[in-house]
Amino acid sequence: METRNLRKERVGVVVSNKMEKSIVVSEVKKVKHPMYGKFVLKTKKYIAHDEKNDCNIGDTVKIMETRPLSKSKCWRMVEIIERAK
Repeated sequence: METRNLRKERVGVVVSNKMEKSIVVSEVKKVKHPMYGKFVLKTKKYIAHDEKNDCNIGDTVKIMETRPLSKSKCWRMVEIIERAK
């Protein structure tokens, strides 16, 4: 039997849900500057597939890498970790 490779997973905050069955998830990382040593915030946005359209702006979600679903979508929402207050 074939084994599948491990898929990448990310945790981020939903910043947009205006598309049908799609959300934009923003992941923020703290990266140490190579020369000055100061920690800098880096932001990366992912467009993810949300099958049930149940995510709202501000929700913390877990997304997983998948096959390309459209031109810009190659991630899907796995679970909602925390709802927005």
